[in-house]
Amino acid sequence: MIVLHLFSNNLKRLFSLFIAVFLFCLNSNAQELDFEVILSKITEYQPYNYQYLDSIFKPFKRDSIKMKQLLGSSVASKYNVGSSYALNALGVIDRNISKYNSSIILHQKAKDYADKAENDELRITSLNMLGVTHRRMDNIKPALDYHTKALKIAYSVINPSEAISYNIAVSQNSIGNIYLALKQYDLAKVQFKKSLKIEEKTDNKLGLAINYHNIGYAEEYKGNLNAALSNYKKSLEYNNIIDSDIGKVICYNSVGRINIKKGNYKEAEPIIREALSMALQIQDQYYISSSYLNLGQLELELDQIHSAEKNLKKALEIATNYNLKASIAASSKFLSKVSQKIGDYKTALDYYRKADEIEHLILTEQNLKYINDIAIEYENEDKNNQIKALAQENEAVRLRLARNKKILLYTTFLLLLLGLALFIINRTQALRRDKHILTIEQDMLRNQMNPHFIFNSLNSIKLYIINNDKTNAVYYLNKFSKLIRKILMASKEKETSLNDELETMKIYMNIENIRFSNEIDFNINVDKSINTETTKLPSLVLQPFLENALWHGLSSKSENKKIDLNVTKTSRDFITIEIIDNGIGRVASQKIKSSKKLQRKSVGIDITKARLANFSKEFSNSYKLEIEDLYENNTPTGTKIILQIPTKNIETNLLNLTTESAHH
Repeated sequence: MIVLHLFSNNLKRLFSLFIAVFLFCLNSNAQELDFEVILSKITEYQPYNYQYLDSIFKPFKRDSIKMKQLLGSSVASKYNVGSSYALNALGVIDRNISKYNSSIILHQKAKDYADKAENDELRITSLNMLGVTHRRMDNIKPALDYHTKALKIAYSVINPSEAISYNIAVSQNSIGNIYLALKQYDLAKVQFKKSLKIEEKTDNKLGLAINYHNIGYAEEYKGNLNAALSNYKKSLEYNNIIDSDIGKVICYNSVGRINIKKGNYKEAEPIIREALSMALQIQDQYYISSSYLNLGQLELELDQIHSAEKNLKKALEIATNYNLKASIAASSKFLSKVSQKIGDYKTALDYYRKADEIEHLILTEQNLKYINDIAIEYENEDKNNQIKALAQENEAVRLRLARNKKILLYTTFLLLLLGLALFIINRTQALRRDKHILTIEQDMLRNQMNPHFIFNSLNSIKLYIINNDKTNAVYYLNKFSKLIRKILMASKEKETSLNDELETMKIYMNIENIRFSNEIDFNINVDKSINTETTKLPSLVLQPFLENALWHGLSSKSENKKIDLNVTKTSRDFITIEIIDNGIGRVASQKIKSSKKLQRKSVGIDITKARLANFSKEFSNSYKLEIEDLYENNTPTGTKIILQIPTKNIETNLLNLTTESAHH
């Protein structure tokens, strides 16, 4: 009875969610949900699944303002899962700018909320983040404790989710980094390779980048410089794919360091300076200190003693301010060498003692024993849990089958009902949208095929016939028929290639030029970097602009009539089309138009704007249209149309949005 009661409550909750989604879809005309709407819905229905929550908020995880909004709303609505998620995100943000103490406080609060929610995914995530932050500070014991706690919980879960599997990889990677700090390089490689296997299964490029770099680090300090360089370059490839600035900084520093060790100073210098520049931009003090350290080391090798001392002291100052023990030790060692070079042996000894003291704190026998004991413990725990998990899994499968039989009918009914409702909504919206698009396209066709254009074109061809100029008559009649055919074909298509559009415009201008006694100099210039076959735009979208240039700009000009159509690639998101005429300008044209008795409103540009707006819905950016009046010595010299066509497609599914995750 209790089970049935709980199931009934869940069913009611699911049904209420269905109704809410139904009403929301019915009343929503927006293409995208803004953050406020998302926040409202999430805090209202309070999903429990970490992966679902992360798929929605991943694009906003690095925005501290939005994460604080999520935290405030979650606390107010007693949504513990949301509070934990937001606090972890804020903790990572603080960690990446070296606010380690603040980061620890935030992750601990996240762990408390995860405990309240009884959510293992968030528990594990919070523990791992605590471990990573302590590791950054070279706090060996607490770092190891947090990661092993995370692993214990993760291994106890039967059929772990993708989020838990990911966190197992994080734990193993971090334990490997702890082994690195303790100079246990072979043990470190074992952990990194375990983590690498998990990342390969999910094709997590960030995780692959991190683990390849860490394997490279272990190889470097074992003296295998070529193997280290190979792994660093693999890591850099993945960081370039995901465009991770912090990952590039790490790899640049490591590749530069290898080149220093191999004596390739000329190759090392530019890459280390690039690492420093990027580290200063992202304001991660840990990697700023590392970059100054590498630069100082390089300058020391080049006998640039003054510069080396200056940069090493910067590295030491930052490391001291943020309690970065390993960086303090390394920079002190190199400053000791600098002092030796200038003959200041007392200072050299002081720096050496400081470095030795710090290294001793990290590499105590107690720490080594502790980590080995823990490692043995968690390896045994892993094996025991695997055995236990197999037994529990059989029982769990049996229970799931029995439960699923009961809920199958209910869920099937609800899914069918939901599917039907969504189908009706989408179908209705699609029909409305298609009707609107069809109306625009019909208007476009009417505009392109207006009787004045057809009559005037045929009349011009007739004059060639009357004058017995059969060659030109046949030539322009073929052009006219080809243009009409292209217009009719284009009316059936939503878009066309840039190549076809430009070809059609050439034909159109040839026809129109008859009436101007071929006085118009029309030129098309296309940037060689543009692939005109793959670049798309609405069909016949350029004709209204050319028509305006002809009849409002050039028709009243006596001589030297010119139109240039230029196509350039100004950014990766747009192509830019410029239509430049040397006509009388808009002001003079408007005066002529106003003096005419018959006033005819031009709708061609309005229709074109509507078509461009509809076309842009498929892209991440909207079209841009500017009209510029050209002057020389305060005298009108023509008009320039600047049309930017979007080229970069958007993601259509909110739940599939992806952004770079924070580094382990």
